[in-house]
Formats: sequence, C-alpha cells, structure tokens
Amino acid sequence: MTSTTLNPTLPMPGHYDPRNATHHDYYVADATALQQAAEAWRAQHDLKPAGGDQTRVHLLVIDDQVDFSFPQGALYVAGRSGTGAMDAQRNLVEFIYTHLHLLSEITCTLDTHLPYQIFFPSAHLREDGSHPAPHTVITAEEYRRGVYRPNPALARQIGADPVWLQKQFTHYCEQLEATGKYQLYLWPYHCLLGSGGHRLAGVVEEARLFHSFARGAANLPEIKGGNPLSERYSIFKEEVTTCWDGRPIPGAQKNTRLIKTLLQADVVILAGLASSHCVRESIADLLSDIQAQDAALARKVYILRDCTAPVVIPNGPDFTAEAERAFAQFQDAGMHLVDSTMPLANWPDINW
Repeated sequence: MTSTTLNPTLPMPGHYDPRNATHHDYYVADATALQQAAEAWRAQHDLKPAGGDQTRVHLLVIDDQVDFSFPQGALYVAGRSGTGAMDAQRNLVEFIYTHLHLLSEITCTLDTHLPYQIFFPSAHLREDGSHPAPHTVITAEEYRRGVYRPNPALARQIGADPVWLQKQFTHYCEQLEATGKYQLYLWPYHCLLGSGGHRLAGVVEEARLFHSFARGAANLPEIKGGNPLSERYSIFKEEVTTCWDGRPIPGAQKNTRLIKTLLQADVVILAGLASSHCVRESIADLLSDIQAQDAALARKVYILRDCTAPVVIPNGPDFTAEAERAFAQFQDAGMHLVDSTMPLANWPDINW
C-alpha cells in the first residue's frame, strides 16, 4: 500500500522535561494539571477524538516500569550502552507526543509480582535450607537429584502438598527446557505489587495520561505476572500452562481479548522492556496468533526498535543477541522494524 500525505508532527508540549526520562525514577505526573494542559493542547492543535480515527493505531507498551527503567530499579534494563531503558523511554514518549493526533489507543502493560513466585529465590530451598541467590539458573535435573526443593511456605500459600509441589517444580523445569527457549532463571525481586518499582515510569505515565485527556482515549493498562506457578514474560500467556498431573495450572489463561483488540486495529505499534524477554515473548505470541489466522496481518505490526532495550546483567548474562535474533525473525515473518524518528509517511504497508 502507498502512504498518503500525513499531517505534520506535533511539537513537544510545554510540560515535557526530557530529564524525567533519565534522572527521575521518583517523578510522578500531576494528573489534574495534565488534564487541563491536554484540553488546551487539544484546542490549540484541533485534535479530534480518538474514537473517530479512520485509521486505528494501537500502541502497546510492554512493562515500562520503574524497576526496569532506572539504575535505581531492582532490575534495570541497561542494555550494552548502560542507558538502554532510559534512552528507550525518552524516545517512546517523544514519539507519543509528536504523533498524538495519529495514535488512537495506548495500552501499557504492568509486570506484577508477589513475594513468593517460582522465578524468585523465595520459592526454592537448597539442601541446607538456604535460598539460592538471584540470577541462579535451576535445571530439571537438579530438582530430580534433590539439589533444590520447593519452599513449604509457598506450598501452604497455594494450598498444595509439598510432595506435589516438588513434582510440579520438576515438571515446570522440564517443560521450560523442552521449548529450547529458557531454563528456570531466578530474578531479583522486582515489580512487587504495591512497591514504587511496580508503577509505570513517571514520564511514560505522563504521556499516557496526556494522550488520554487530549484524545478521549481510555488507555486502559493490562496486568500480568501474578501466577505463583509460572513465569509470564508475555502479556498474552504463561510460559508453562500445565501441571505434572495433566491439569491446567490454576489461573493460567491466555489473554485472547487483548489479541483480538490489537488485530482489530489497522496499525499495531510495539515498544517497551525488555526486548530480550517480555517484549520478545509478547511479539512471538502475537505473531503465533496472526499466523494461525492470516500471515498477512503481520504486515500491520511495527516494532519501535529504539524504544526498547535488552537485559544485560553486569558481570553476568547478556541477552542482546537473543533479542536481535528474535527481531530478525519477526521481520522475516512480515513485521516491520522502524525507528521512532522515521517519518510515518515512510513506514511501509500503511494506507493512511
């Protein structure tokens, strides 16, 4: 399809301070002031209600939360540059502001965790009763040999027998390893529900609210990650969905509603953190559903590659290569890799 002439990009609104994207992990937007500024901005630039957009553009932002976005966060997504997440969120919010008149809906996902989950040290005990350290990789073989066992506290919390949970953890590791994607990786405690690290980065929340007030969009958030028995990198489903005895993991459910909402849009734009994990798995799940319906739908998906960053652990694993391989595969499947600064008139396969 050939793009038509687009309206010029909008200027940056006066409230925006780029320093909040890089130096202010504690920054919180003033919603009342934003509402007033957004209504004035709407009148100044003759912005129309999003509900009337002829081309429906849906921006999905994965896990741009404080714990991932700033060096002070529990699991800062530094990338190889050391400033990956901060650069990514600055690029993202500037894209939102300058394309406010074209974005119909913004959905921000929130990684949401509890103190006892299978990917946290609290869920596991060594033979001596101590917890393994964050960034430990646990294998199915180690569970079979008794190197690790489940924490009885977690068994009590979910109403499970410790013997059953031992079998489940072994099964879980086996299922993860069978996919060839991951082994069980114990992450530092992050995005705990109710913590400061759980909330959206202030500069992203500010842009989301401003767009909502200016264009009358709901911009409802999506919650993921609370199941104690499975990781959920993807917004769409858990990594493992079955128990060792054949039953489904309680509460494990595919988010078919969000997939349907995205595929009803004319354009789907993806950004967020981290490209090596939650962004990668969310796009992979979306692509899987697209290919099951109509592979050509992939051509309406655009990945803002400069609005994301991979996990790189200091003196530890570097997941950059995994992210790059995945993005290349998405592109091969028909999705588009674009930069936030590329004029939308130059984006392929859009008929504005």
